[in-house]
Amino acid sequence: MRERLDSRTREQVFTQARSQNAWLAHPVPDELLQELYELAKWGPTSMNCSPMRLTFVRSTDARARLVSAVSPGNVEKVRTAPVVAIVAYDTAFYEQLPKLFPHRPNAGELFRDQPALAAETCFRNSSLQGGYFILAARMLGLDCGPLSGFDAGRVDSLFFEGTSLRANFLCCLGYGDPAGLFPRSPRLEFDEACVIV
Repeated sequence: MRERLDSRTREQVFTQARSQNAWLAHPVPDELLQELYELAKWGPTSMNCSPMRLTFVRSTDARARLVSAVSPGNVEKVRTAPVVAIVAYDTAFYEQLPKLFPHRPNAGELFRDQPALAAETCFRNSSLQGGYFILAARMLGLDCGPLSGFDAGRVDSLFFEGTSLRANFLCCLGYGDPAGLFPRSPRLEFDEACVIV
């Protein structure tokens, strides 16, 4: 049995962490983005399918393209965050299964022959991986601002045209400006959200 993590860790990752709306002008180096992926990739997925693909938007040109696809309330967040990750999924994820799930070398055929199962699997598991990504970022001292207010079809055409990648959600990364925070919203109590059967 593993030991419980200390309260400071729980605070940084969950109870005191906030979704950020404004950003300080501190850069996020490439090495930290690589470290972030190297940590997040270890979260479990079904059949180790690992469909998440990340595009880190930092350049002026790429940022302008991304800004054109987000809802008005998210423009400033995307414009000012040091980095914005497009958390995407690979609809042809099963092509990597011979590498990722080697003890069942024909696993990819299951998904190749069942497109609905493949679509459900890659979306669900990339969403799981996106959650791991946020937790890993917080563990490395980064703040996050996940966003779903954007035109996914436009992001796909701007960044993934001619590929098997599709956008799931966006996540601003950097160091949050506390001045941009709203009062913390409540959460449901155990009895409102859970049953033990």
